[in-house]
Amino acid sequence: MIPTPDLSHLTAKDYDTVYEPAEDTFLLLDALEADEQQLKSLHPTISLEIGSGSGCVTSFIGKILGPSVLYLCTDINPHACRCTLSTGAQNDVALDAINGSFANPLSARLKHAVDIVLFNPPYVPTVPYEASAAQGARGIEGAWAGGLDGMSVTDVFLECVEELISDRGRFYLVAVAENNIPEIRERMRTRHGLQSEIVLSRRAGRERLSVLKFVRDPSMVRT
Repeated sequence: MIPTPDLSHLTAKDYDTVYEPAEDTFLLLDALEADEQQLKSLHPTISLEIGSGSGCVTSFIGKILGPSVLYLCTDINPHACRCTLSTGAQNDVALDAINGSFANPLSARLKHAVDIVLFNPPYVPTVPYEASAAQGARGIEGAWAGGLDGMSVTDVFLECVEELISDRGRFYLVAVAENNIPEIRERMRTRHGLQSEIVLSRRAGRERLSVLKFVRDPSMVRT
């Protein structure tokens, strides 16, 4: 069993500005651990986490895959970037944290180059303006306010993830039932040629959380 990353360096003051790991975080860690052998067999070179928050998830996958991988993290919240860097250091995982939206600062250089993409998005359904305001403020609210159906932020990234992942790449996405998981899977299959499966599902209070994994349809792999 892979231990949860050490977060003892983060304080209550940090969690006033950065999303504290919760059930959705730990479900994603469990999904990555369930895929441990598959991930190792990829011999990945680049991992990218969108919205890294505390840095817990990338620090965890860093323990699975070791130092041969380039670990990149982005977050619109500058406090999250600082926490991500400190969590990597606390757990002896060398990672880079970039303050920016999605993969925008890196997209040109990373086209079809990322072997592992990780995204635990703001998936909570809210009124639409709340999600846009939260993203604009670049604070902790941006970690959970998801707009209509909880998909305002996720929908934007789903349109560009295919441009990021390599031929052997895989994309892990956290979602809740209200996000309409069957529609997400069908859309990614028909529009972007990405097949999917549900790696793990778990109920957390009133939420039914799932981790989806997307890979390229073998017939769509570039030659």
